[in-house]
Amino acid sequence: MTDVHELRFSRQLYSGEAVDQAVKAFARFAAFDLEQTDDHWVVRMRPNDANLARRLRGELGNHALGLTVQRGGAK
Repeated sequence: MTDVHELRFSRQLYSGEAVDQAVKAFARFAAFDLEQTDDHWVVRMRPNDANLARRLRGELGNHALGLTVQRGGAK
């Protein structure tokens, strides 16, 4: 079984729609569960290939940030 990796995206910095869209873009590389807290968008990721977990974490975060910027911020 593949380890679960948790990413926390600050709601002050990231758009929830951008995080959702980034997760959908990477769905072929991992299984994802999403949760919302008062302060964060929480993404739990189970990569299909454990060797790519670190890179996938970075790429997902970069993609979510880029989409947030395109949307004009975390609004």
